[in-house]
Amino acid sequence: MSFMKIIYIFVPSINIKSSIMFSKTCEYGIRATIFIAEESRNGRKTGIKAIARQIDSPEAFTGKILQTLVKHKIIASSKGPSGGFYIPEESLSQMKLVEIVSAIDGDGVYTHCALGLNGCVRDEPCPLHNEFKHVRDEMESMLRSIFINDMTIDYQSSQTFLKR
Repeated sequence: MSFMKIIYIFVPSINIKSSIMFSKTCEYGIRATIFIAEESRNGRKTGIKAIARQIDSPEAFTGKILQTLVKHKIIASSKGPSGGFYIPEESLSQMKLVEIVSAIDGDGVYTHCALGLNGCVRDEPCPLHNEFKHVRDEMESMLRSIFINDMTIDYQSSQTFLKR
């Protein structure tokens, strides 16, 4: 059996998405932050129910994600009748996507093995190590270059969506 056939047989059973992309928690965190940023740009604070509805996430799960985002100072919250979640104006133009990913998923998206092996390093690589390193490096570069405020512009103009 050739190497290509082995890869073909085994790749479908590998959870490549979690190695390359984000956890479900992080996906919801990014979506919530974009929605909160859009509301904040318009001078509004928003509640957990509206956030959960807009990102199509269960309320309790959304609440835990929002707690993490507040803890890492990505979003802020205030209590009371005019309270809710928001992003301070000065943070809107400075916050990058990498901050959300780091707060929720850590640096695993840049370091984990594509095949899920422990200790996959240059000296003892998995079969995908060298190719996958380029993917991880590109992903990190992309995350460091995207501002949350820029993503809200496309969302506001209905060019991008937070749920289907």
